[in-house]
Amino acid sequence: MNIRSAIENTIPISQFNRGLAGKIFEEVKHHGAKVVMKNNSPECVLLSPEEYIHLLDEVNDARLLATATQRMSAFNPYTVISQEQVDREFGFNPADYEETDGIEFE
Repeated sequence: MNIRSAIENTIPISQFNRGLAGKIFEEVKHHGAKVVMKNNSPECVLLSPEEYIHLLDEVNDARLLATATQRMSAFNPYTVISQEQVDREFGFNPADYEETDGIEFE
């Protein structure tokens, strides 16, 4: 969805008062976001649940990227320890990892 088209695709709040909410919700579902105007000012933005979830996912991805970038800026390759060192320190062995193929780390 294009932010510009969402802003340009406005509807007056009076349409809700006229009983057109169902029609408006169908338009949002099929054509994207609508900006509801009240007294010539934006009052709220209507999004489909799918679009809302998509935007939340993008925000979360951006936060994760910012955190990773910040951490990588302080990364020192000389402080890295091997898997073997971790295993020795915590008492793990290869059998402990046998059923972890389906686990995905982010």
